[in-house]
Amino acid sequence: MAICSHLSALTALIPAAEHVCPDCVALGDKWVHLRVCQECGHVGCCDQSKNKHATKHFRATEHPVIISAEPGEQWAWCYVDEQMAEY
Repeated sequence: MAICSHLSALTALIPAAEHVCPDCVALGDKWVHLRVCQECGHVGCCDQSKNKHATKHFRATEHPVIISAEPGEQWAWCYVDEQMAEY
């Protein structure tokens, strides 16, 4: 399968500046894993987390690509085309 246009257009991956989900912190909740929006740098929690802030950010903004902020993980996910790419 060919890589989607959103992932193939990705030129610079934005590393997570924060190692917290600020939305979960504001709610007093915990998260499982963190994701970083590649359009604006928003850090949100993964879909295994209670609040799913990364996906909520996509739905609110339509920013298509996130990367994992987890140490040792090097992958990107496109919400629009539901594709993953390792880098």
